[in-house]
Amino acid sequence: MSKAKDDMRAEYRREDLGPGVRGKFYKEVMAGTNLVLLRPEIRKAFPTSEAVNDALAKMLAFAKETQQLTAKPKRTAKKRAAA
Repeated sequence: MSKAKDDMRAEYRREDLGPGVRGKFYKEVMAGTNLVLLRPEIRKAFPTSEAVNDALAKMLAFAKETQQLTAKPKRTAKKRAAA
């Protein structure tokens, strides 16, 4: 058996875990932090969060521009002549 398995107990009591801190990450969650896991090849291309954010912002701007180019024109309904 490994040393780690020898140190594990079958059960733990609440007092064994130490004092809990209520709302420890509240500010971060309310600030809108978001954790995203990247594949290793993507992480190499975008080493910082600023690089990821810049690339995504440019992609969104490009998508909006091209959407206007390929969108179907809106037609107004033809009015029928009074008979």
